Amino acid sequence: MLPDNELPIEYPKKPTVLRKTKGKLATLLKEIKRNKVSYFFIAPFGIIFIAFYVLPVLISIGLSFTYYNILEKPQFIGWQNYLNLFVSDDLFLKSIKITFLFALFTGPISYLASFLFAWFINELPRKIRTILVVVFYAPSLSGQVFVIWGIIFSGDQYGYINGFLMKLGFISEPIQWFTNPEYMLTTLIIVILWTSIGAGFLAFIAGLQTLDKSLFEAGYVDGVKNRWQELWYITLPQMKPQLLFGAIMTITSSFAIHDVIVPLAGFPTTDYAAHTVVSHLVDYGTIRFEMGYASAIATLLFIVMLGTNIVIQKLLKKVGT
Repeated sequence: MLPDNELPIEYPKKPTVLRKTKGKLATLLKEIKRNKVSYFFIAPFGIIFIAFYVLPVLISIGLSFTYYNILEKPQFIGWQNYLNLFVSDDLFLKSIKITFLFALFTGPISYLASFLFAWFINELPRKIRTILVVVFYAPSLSGQVFVIWGIIFSGDQYGYINGFLMKLGFISEPIQWFTNPEYMLTTLIIVILWTSIGAGFLAFIAGLQTLDKSLFEAGYVDGVKNRWQELWYITLPQMKPQLLFGAIMTITSSFAIHDVIVPLAGFPTTDYAAHTVVSHLVDYGTIRFEMGYASAIATLLFIVMLGTNIVIQKLLKKVGT
């Protein structure tokens, strides 16, 4: 027994976080060993994903803290690129405003339109449904869609919109839809909305085809009275994976608008009226070859996309609850 004036020696215990981390790592290793054949088959995809997606992102984040012009070795300059973006680059601040304007109009509208079109088309007979799926999905695949919209909004009197408005007497001379800053954003938003009904629409169609029909019968027994209640309480909860995929694809495309703008409005656009963050990135990365500065732009855009996706995931968890 210890004397009354002496306390027992307490040996330091391992931190709880460290024990939990080691436990999770051991569990993961056991899981990999038990399912080694499955991991062997997914290894090629994992290697390609890490090599061409994860590593470039990490390298870009690292380069964002350097001055790098391809010809010389990267020189570490700390936060200078980020400070220059927000303090001395007025065009970048303008591109942020334009990008969020595009995202605000094209993102939510495109997402809702994709789902509603998929929901309506899913109710049609199979042959008609197949034709309409091709019609709605084709614009996202065909590069000729820019040629068509270029003819529709052509800046001369032979453009369909100009010819129609001049014939009705609304205008006396052709409008330069893709070069006049007053009309450029509105025209491009219309084109982007049409071309953005793509992968999300296809995912929604696929999700609607796999719904459990017995849940609809149970829902009507439990008090579902109309199609809108059916949609909210039965259809949407079963489609959360497709809704999440469609949201990610729509958000990514709405924040990364550039390829649609170049063939229609040129690069750069008149008075930089449709100059997006991606346009700014392409300018510094592929024309000026200031890769450190371009990497800082890409890193900020990545953070915004990631944060928006996290918010969307939390919102979608509440669907049907």
